[in-house]
Amino acid sequence: MKPEHFRRMDETDDKIFYEQPRLVTHIDEPACDALSNYFRKHLPSTGDLLDLMSSCVSHLPWDVEYKSVTGVGMNQVELDDNAQLTERLVHDLNEDPNLSIPDQSFDACILTVSVQYLIHPVEVFREIARVLRPGCRCIISFSNRCFPTKAIALWQQMNDLDHAKLVGHYFNEAHAFETPDFENISPAPGTSDPLFIVTALTRQR
Repeated sequence: MKPEHFRRMDETDDKIFYEQPRLVTHIDEPACDALSNYFRKHLPSTGDLLDLMSSCVSHLPWDVEYKSVTGVGMNQVELDDNAQLTERLVHDLNEDPNLSIPDQSFDACILTVSVQYLIHPVEVFREIARVLRPGCRCIISFSNRCFPTKAIALWQQMNDLDHAKLVGHYFNEAHAFETPDFENISPAPGTSDPLFIVTALTRQR
């Protein structure tokens, strides 16, 4: 991939764009429910979770008590409004893909409807692998919504299937995950937001 693939219409500091809190969900209610149900099935109920590019909602099932949920996002107000988080860290992954988190700290990572904004995606995926324990899952979800001025150029040129292939490419290029899987969990095609999952396990070290 070329540098121009990761350019955005708005190249100003992301901190300015995300300075104003957006206390809303970015997919509709049926898609939110589908994602929550997926998490219920695929996240360890007693595990330490990393919610990367987090906001005011994590979409985790409310009837499951995880050991911990660490949210990493761009806006402190949004993170503070998220009652499912046990720890909160404001961090701009486009400015610095590295996390100030020790190796092998988590049992799973979720990155929800935000992968399209990463300008250093492979570096971020490598960092996800570093902070996950061996054999643990990273779940990337995406829909057809985005902030068009902040989504990378390549994402905006692709359809849903190509988006899934691109996320799979990120996993593969990180050289730290098993073969990724793709799943369409759209709740009601044509009547609600589509929702897609690409997920992979960290390799055993």
